[in-house]
Amino acid sequence: MAGAAGRLTKIAEEVLGAPLPVRIRAWDRSESGPPGAPTLVIRNRRALRRLLFKPGELGLARAWVAGDIDVDGDLYTALDLLAGMIWERGDAAPKPRAAVLRALARPEVRAGAKELLSLAGLPVPPAPPAEEARPRRGALHSLLRDRQAISHHYDVGNDFYALVLGPSMVYSCAYWGPAAEAADGAATLEDAQRDKLDLICRKLGLKEGQRLLDVGCGWGSMVLHAAREYGVRAVGVTLSQEQATYARKRIADAGLADRVEIRVQDYREITDGPFDAISSIGMAEHVGRARYAEYASALYALLKPGGRLLNHQIARRPLADEETYRVDEFIDRYVFPDGELAPVGQTAGQLEDAGFEVRDVEVIREHYALTLRQWVANLEAHWAEAIRLTTPGRARVWRLYMAASALSFERNRIGVNQVLAVRTPDSGAAGLPLRARDWRG
Repeated sequence: MAGAAGRLTKIAEEVLGAPLPVRIRAWDRSESGPPGAPTLVIRNRRALRRLLFKPGELGLARAWVAGDIDVDGDLYTALDLLAGMIWERGDAAPKPRAAVLRALARPEVRAGAKELLSLAGLPVPPAPPAEEARPRRGALHSLLRDRQAISHHYDVGNDFYALVLGPSMVYSCAYWGPAAEAADGAATLEDAQRDKLDLICRKLGLKEGQRLLDVGCGWGSMVLHAAREYGVRAVGVTLSQEQATYARKRIADAGLADRVEIRVQDYREITDGPFDAISSIGMAEHVGRARYAEYASALYALLKPGGRLLNHQIARRPLADEETYRVDEFIDRYVFPDGELAPVGQTAGQLEDAGFEVRDVEVIREHYALTLRQWVANLEAHWAEAIRLTTPGRARVWRLYMAASALSFERNRIGVNQVLAVRTPDSGAAGLPLRARDWRG
């Protein structure tokens, strides 16, 4: 216990009030902790200063992105072991900063804090990594601020995303459906993404000549599939210029430029409705609860009577007091600035408030865990190339975010749902099949 690792283990266990479930390896090559467990590698004293100035998740995230800490061993196992102490503590459990303050009331912990200060070295707060989102301007979820947030996340580089997502260029939960079954368990991520796009087209009841709007179209995969396979005319909107450029080239190469239009446009700026169908796939997480009623009403107004909306959206578990909900610091600073999650019940309720009839909710939580593990594997297999295309810090952000998210889906901390809603006309004829989940009609 004489080395830095042993001293850090003792301090951590005193603050947390529980044995540390991972090993620690410090910059002085000392090690401490359970044999055979994943090892948290603390490369330098700067990592400690990050934790001292930002106790809890954000300090750890900054140290991870900067490369001040790493994991030797299976990343999923390490995150799973640490989750209960850092990320998922329950509504009534103290948050990391509160836990630290409460622990400091104990003399032995105060002594440990002094020792941590001596281990950390110069009492100067390190600058956040360059990959951290800059302070945003404008009102939350205004047109300007949403463009800034979307640019931070999506304008990382199309080549980087191609490494992670694979040939489908679909950045949302895949669906292991008919193609996967036909492949006898050997289905690829590409198969599963094609199944997802086709499932959405069938839920929307797309037919040749209809007009489809895809809100948050990404790199154009949905509009491309719908136009090619179902003969629709499609409009895709995105706030990312890089995505739009890539999508337009894909559509031109497929010979579909006369049927598909890609715009750099906010959904609030669309004025050329109505549409027969609207898809919103992994976009509504960016809307925010203050704007969700406006989002639902805008999509309702853009649909023809009898038109269908397919809203594919990540959801969180409901809280006993919804006013206590706060956006995850790591996600907000490094991944999805201003992104907000809502329970699926809130989403369905707000769609109904806008006038929609909610006709089906399909939970595909386990599918997203499978998808994320595939993306992590893609990133790790092309790690050197990923660093060349972006930065080591950005690649580390995506590896941590996707691995932690996979565990969150597996443990039912978050979910993902496809909500099918109809702008049912006054006649009451919604135009859906009588049998639930028969999407052939």
